[in-house]
Amino acid sequence: MNSHELLQLAAKACDDKRAEELVALDMRELSLIADYFLICHGTNERQVDAISKGIKEAVEEQGIEVKKIEGKDEARWVLVDLDDVVVHIFHKEERGYYNLEKLWGDADQVALTV
Repeated sequence: MNSHELLQLAAKACDDKRAEELVALDMRELSLIADYFLICHGTNERQVDAISKGIKEAVEEQGIEVKKIEGKDEARWVLVDLDDVVVHIFHKEERGYYNLEKLWGDADQVALTV
C-alpha cells in the first residue's frame, strides 16, 4: 500500500468515527517526517480516543504496523504515527490553538475520498 492509499484508509477510519473537519496536507516537499499529515478533531476525549483506536484497527487489518501513538492518556491531541502518514487528532478546543493548517500553510491540501 502506498502512502496516498494509507492516507485514504486513515481518513476513512476517522470518518467512520465521525471525526470533524478532516484536512490532509501533502508534506513530501516540506518535511522528512512524513509524506502526509491528516488532521481532524473530535468533540470530546472519548471521541478522540475512539478515532485513534479506529485508525489502529483499520490499518492493522491491512497488515500495517502503527509505529507509535502518543497523547492517548489526555486525549487532547493524539498523534498516530503510520510512518509515511502522521494523523493528528485534536480535541475541538485544542485544534484552533495549535492551528497546524496555518503552521504548515505552504503544504498543498489533498482531496480525501471519504
